[in-house]
Amino acid sequence: MSDPIIAAYGAWKSPISSDLIVTSTIRPGQLQLDGGDIYWNETRPTEGGRNVIVRRSADGATTDITPPGFNARTTVHEYGDGAYTVDAGVVYFSNFADQRLYRQEMDMSPQPITPATDMRYADGVIDRRRGRMICVREDHTGAGEAVNTIVALALDGSGESVVLAHGYDFYSTPRLSPDGLHLSWLAWNHPNMPWDGTELWLAALTEEGLIASAQLVAGGPEESIFQPAWSPDSVLHFVSDRTGWWNLYRWHAAQVEPLHTMEAEFGLPQWVFGMTTYGFESASRIVCVYSSAGIDQLAILDTASAAFERIETPYTMFAYPQCAPGQLVALAGAPAEHTAVVRIDLVTRQIETLRRTSELAIAPGYISAPQALEFSTDGGLTAHAFFYPPHNADYRAPAGERPPLLVMSHGGPTAATTAELDLEKQYWTSRGIAVLDVNYGGSTSYGRAYRQRLNGMWGIVDMNDCANGARYLAKLGKVDGARLAITGGSAGGYTTLCALTFRDEFSAGASHYGVSDLAALAQDTHKFESRYLDRLVGPYPERKDLYHQRSPIHYSNRIECPVILFQGLEDKVVPPNQAELMVDALRAKGLPVAYVAFEGEQHGFRKAENIKRALDSELYFYARIFGFEPADTIEPVLIENLA
Repeated sequence: MSDPIIAAYGAWKSPISSDLIVTSTIRPGQLQLDGGDIYWNETRPTEGGRNVIVRRSADGATTDITPPGFNARTTVHEYGDGAYTVDAGVVYFSNFADQRLYRQEMDMSPQPITPATDMRYADGVIDRRRGRMICVREDHTGAGEAVNTIVALALDGSGESVVLAHGYDFYSTPRLSPDGLHLSWLAWNHPNMPWDGTELWLAALTEEGLIASAQLVAGGPEESIFQPAWSPDSVLHFVSDRTGWWNLYRWHAAQVEPLHTMEAEFGLPQWVFGMTTYGFESASRIVCVYSSAGIDQLAILDTASAAFERIETPYTMFAYPQCAPGQLVALAGAPAEHTAVVRIDLVTRQIETLRRTSELAIAPGYISAPQALEFSTDGGLTAHAFFYPPHNADYRAPAGERPPLLVMSHGGPTAATTAELDLEKQYWTSRGIAVLDVNYGGSTSYGRAYRQRLNGMWGIVDMNDCANGARYLAKLGKVDGARLAITGGSAGGYTTLCALTFRDEFSAGASHYGVSDLAALAQDTHKFESRYLDRLVGPYPERKDLYHQRSPIHYSNRIECPVILFQGLEDKVVPPNQAELMVDALRAKGLPVAYVAFEGEQHGFRKAENIKRALDSELYFYARIFGFEPADTIEPVLIENLA
């Protein structure tokens, strides 16, 4: 083996190219089991970000179910998911272009079962005995705010519908008991988000399927309920954070009964529909995912004996677990392996990989392993992050040089970063740029108290935690304190702009569809998040002062470093004017600024060519600012005011 090439950090040649990332990678999501068949919905950047439902049949054959011309994606709450359900081999899905529900039988073309009107549907379950689907409907036909309800829709294409639950601002997770006699669902009102406070309702159904009686089982304005689900013997289970941690409970003998209490999270922030963290292997055996300090674990909980057994796996992330007798199917990720749809035999514990996000083999010499960090932050508190040092077996830096650092601020902001293999992070580290992926105060996986650090403090706690993480690494000598950059998308883009405006640690930054004006966001965003800022900042317009104080657009004169901004021009969550106002302000100030806008993109980029362009443009930008020559040939980006 030859000696490593000596080259500056940032200038290393990497096999993890942007072309490779977008052409060899898919994004599997929502999993479902139907008899011996396994279904998932995967996003394909090379098909313009189209979502395709895929079936793996019992004989191992994998087939695309969604034909060309269709895109299985709903826009309820704008973020969607929960776009399909399967029953006895028949697939029902929401089509992105018209938001109608379609029925698709084996080897048949999809047929619409809802009328062509401005209605959206998500999170459906099939009521087989009554020939209908029960789902969330979002009605945009009237003036003002959309109306959300739980409805029952006829499956015969007649367009017949019955409203089962109404009156709340939001609904999710309608679930029918196996015996067909009861329906459960979640509901909540403004200004709550589902991780703040939700209500779990349970209703008895008439033979015709109407609500006979309904009762509030758990939840309230300060208790978040997640994933109500029925065991095979029709016992209602759910996750609640009433102790400060999302733990498992059941409704038994007309009482809420805890199943296993621990300081770990068995729930998730419900940004999208169809999220799961547990399933039933049998009436008394639950296979569950729980998270602690950003790392997921898998366990079996026996509800009869209360035994709790951890299942050893190589994975650090699990999503969408689905169970059948003797087996678990889930999306699973590990630090050195591509995320994959896997099947685990619960008896032998053997693992079978069914579908990887990428079939590309990346040699270990180009993979940076995450290091979990805890560091001191403002208020005498501790914050969390994953650190990825530069790593490329073919290169080493000149003696005495320290690497640039790219601090990543995740979106949400109520969300979390995890430690599974992410080629976009490895894109940076394999080129000699260190990455710090921060789970700032407000992130999930650390309990309700940590999550609530951001209440009233958005734009302060998150910004400080990102800055303090960067300072911590610079003080340790792990990174170059003069070459610190910060990047983030959506809420992470807002944190990025705040850090560049109100702190002085960073010498460059990249905002991807980030917020620059909080008041504009409060007045011009979609229903789901229209009152989100009430808790994160304060009620608007009563606290206009806070909105002004924490909006980078009003203090752009304080920014002293170059900034690049990326924006989808059809974004309804963070409209393009949020980026364009900031670009105009920085341009007028004479600071180096670049703006990359994408036609046809919404909140987050889905098309391969745009994902590639954004990744390469950000590298080009840092190369020009930090003074290294990238090994890649990159289409230049116009950086205004750069000498």
